[in-house]
Amino acid sequence: MKKYNRSLDLSKKIKTKSYFLFGPRATGKSYLIKHFLKDFQLIDLLETNVFNRLVRNPSDIEHEIKKSFVVIDEVQKIPALLNEVHRLIENKDIKFLLTGSSARKLRRGGANLLAGRARWVEIFPLTSHEIDDFDLLKYCQNGGLPAIYNSDDAWLDLKNYVQLYLKEEIMSEAIVRRIDHYSRFIDVIGQRSGEELNYDRIASDSEVPAKTVANYVEILKDTLLSYELLPYKKLKKYKSVSKSKIYLFDVGVANYLAGRKKLEFKSEAFGKSFEHFIINEIRAYLNYTNLDYPMQYWRTVGTQYEVDCIVGDEIAIEIKSTDKFNDRLLKNISIFKSESNVKKYYVISRDPVERTIDGIHIINWEKFLKKLWSNKIIVD
Repeated sequence: MKKYNRSLDLSKKIKTKSYFLFGPRATGKSYLIKHFLKDFQLIDLLETNVFNRLVRNPSDIEHEIKKSFVVIDEVQKIPALLNEVHRLIENKDIKFLLTGSSARKLRRGGANLLAGRARWVEIFPLTSHEIDDFDLLKYCQNGGLPAIYNSDDAWLDLKNYVQLYLKEEIMSEAIVRRIDHYSRFIDVIGQRSGEELNYDRIASDSEVPAKTVANYVEILKDTLLSYELLPYKKLKKYKSVSKSKIYLFDVGVANYLAGRKKLEFKSEAFGKSFEHFIINEIRAYLNYTNLDYPMQYWRTVGTQYEVDCIVGDEIAIEIKSTDKFNDRLLKNISIFKSESNVKKYYVISRDPVERTIDGIHIINWEKFLKKLWSNKIIVD
């Protein structure tokens, strides 16, 4: 598999503090640990002998530790280990990197989350900033999972990923009981990625009870497979919708679930994937740079004016996949701008010509992302 320079600098972070590192399967946790960390001891809970030994007696971990920096992989499999980790951080001055693909058991099971003794960081699929030979259409089709982006059969690999992880592994963890319900729900949620979260509509389309749908959505968030954008409600003149938007963590996975096998520029499917791609990039940037701004969206009731992404009070963004800008693209963000106090306004598209009209920056997606990752869009 091709090597990528990841934006998440673990070696710098663990110098002063222990960390939780979480992210969905195949996003690159093991790669980061192997290639960017030195002089550590690995305790892998996927190894049957190690798991069986420590699940019976979590306190035995102290006798197994030989170094001052320890990586515990898949820590969510034995939440009781965190009591021992807490004690060893306090009494032995050992630093830990605690990794996993699901935070559900820790968050929902009352596990010891170390009360400030360990920070939390997430890893995401590859971003445009991390791919030297970045191809927009390929990424919007295949997504950013490192083993899939450049695959010779990305669709087959996405199928395997969905079957083995999104369905079978979540079932094996006893998170869901009805795999038939969950499978239908997953297929529908892929089609709804980037749309308002309407439990009744999803329930109708998937033939799964609405209460079960709500529970499955929480499972997706806890297992880091999806996230929500809450509605922006600071404008007094316009009544905003109350529903949040849901996005899957990877655009390629969303495409597979939605059956979007071959994207073409100028198609509606590409437009949806392009928006998803930009939103995911902004989310990754905020997390990797520790910028604590909420991501929201704005849509009005009735008139249906909409702005795709608002980051704190810093920037408001409309995302359009067209390669030819026209003034009609300014309508929604101009209305938003007339009532808001956000610092900067952007319309992102594939048009190569950059310009500013009435304080709104029209910018090519590539230039926007280069400026974003160079810390020139959001200045803390």
